[in-house]
Amino acid sequence: MRVHDLMETTVATLELSDTLDVAEHIMRLGRIRHMPVLSHGRLVGILSQRDLFRASISSVLHFRRAAEEEWLAKIDVKAVMTRTVTTVPPDTSIRTAVELMLERKIGCLPVVENEKLIGLLSESDCMRYLARLLEIAGEKEALPELSRPA
Repeated sequence: MRVHDLMETTVATLELSDTLDVAEHIMRLGRIRHMPVLSHGRLVGILSQRDLFRASISSVLHFRRAAEEEWLAKIDVKAVMTRTVTTVPPDTSIRTAVELMLERKIGCLPVVENEKLIGLLSESDCMRYLARLLEIAGEKEALPELSRPA
């Protein structure tokens, strides 16, 4: 199984010039935890919910929703995004991708081919795959054992 078999190909992205209020709206409405950041079509960073949370001071100051949005509208994505992004090509094995995510403690891997973002492999994608493998293993255990001819 390869990354291209599991990755999500419809990926919401941000531009360097976007502000955090835009990012927050997209992430909240789409239930998205990671968004690649592009500049002229090239991957230059990634914004996670954690990055967004760190930038938001509402949790400390208990801003009203409108005040929080006003604050986030003043901060560019490029100010808080992670600039060093671990990526993989689409033909990477799932095992290698999962090991990389565990080793680097990251929740997703942008999938890049010819310097262009073509997908995103997330923890959720990997967990869905694991659930399917466990289902298959359970079905296999439920099958009667076949006797072998002598």
